[in-house]
Amino acid sequence: MEDYLKLVHMELIPENEIDVPANSSFYLPHHPVPNKSGDKFRVVFDGSAKSSTGVSLNDKLMVGPQLQADLTTILIRFRMHKIAMTADIEKMYRQIRLKDSNFQRIVWRDSPFKPIQDFRLTRIAYGTASAPYLAVKCLQQLAIQEEQNFPLASKAALKDFYVDDLMSGANSTTEALDLQAQLIQMLSSAGLVLRKWASNCNELTNLIQEDLRLPNASLSIDDGTVKTLDAFIAALKRFISRRGKCSDIYSDCGSNFVGAKRKLMEFEKLSKSKITIKM
Repeated sequence: MEDYLKLVHMELIPENEIDVPANSSFYLPHHPVPNKSGDKFRVVFDGSAKSSTGVSLNDKLMVGPQLQADLTTILIRFRMHKIAMTADIEKMYRQIRLKDSNFQRIVWRDSPFKPIQDFRLTRIAYGTASAPYLAVKCLQQLAIQEEQNFPLASKAALKDFYVDDLMSGANSTTEALDLQAQLIQMLSSAGLVLRKWASNCNELTNLIQEDLRLPNASLSIDDGTVKTLDAFIAALKRFISRRGKCSDIYSDCGSNFVGAKRKLMEFEKLSKSKITIKM
C-alpha cells in the first residue's frame, strides 16, 4: 500500500470530501495475495463484496466484450515465428488513470497505532469487473493511434497480447529487432514499460538492460532451459508430445475419452498414409 502512495496510485481523501451521498462513492475491501515464492504481495480489491444495500460494485459495472483472441490462437501464432520474443507490461492496471475514483475508496493505516484513514484509488483496481476490458481497450487504442508511427508494434499490440503478456516474434533477426524497438517506444510513449523480456535470439535480449530481462531467459527447447510464461510452457509441452503420441489416456470417467481415442487412431492412420497435407 505504501507503494501505491509513493507512485500516487492512491490518494488521501481530504476531510471536506469524505462525506458524500451514498450513491456517489463505494468502499472496497482489500487483502494481500502472495506470489509463488512468497516474497512479494499483490493487493487485491474485492469488487464483489456487497455493501449494506446488498449490492456490490461489480454488480453495477459492465464487464465489456472480449477484445483479444483466445490464448490458444495466440500461442499457435506464436509458435510460427522463427525468432520468438515474450515480455509483459509492468503494473499494467496501475498505469491507467480512472476518473471516477470515489467509487474505489478504501480505508487503511500503515500502523495499528495510527488512526484509520480514507483513501481512493486513482488507477484501475485489480478485482473489479471492468478492469481487464479497460486495460486492454487502452492498449489497443494506443496501437490504433500510433499505427502510422509504429506499424509493426501496432499490429503486435492488437494481435499478440493476452491482457499484459506479449507473445510475438518475426521471421528474421532484423525484423525482430525492429519490432522490439517499436514496441518499447510505442508503449513508453504512454508510460508503459515492457519487462521480463525473453527470446531465442541473443541479439534481442542483449539489447535489453539486465533488470528488464527474464532471469535465465531462453526459449530453446533443445537445451531444456525454457523459462518464460507459465502458460506458454504448459501449452508448448502439451501441444505435441516430443516422444510421439500418448499411448495411454487415464480418466475417472473413461467414456469421456472415447472420442479422443478415435481421433488419435485417425491421426495415426493419416500420419502413415502417403497423403501430403499443405497447411
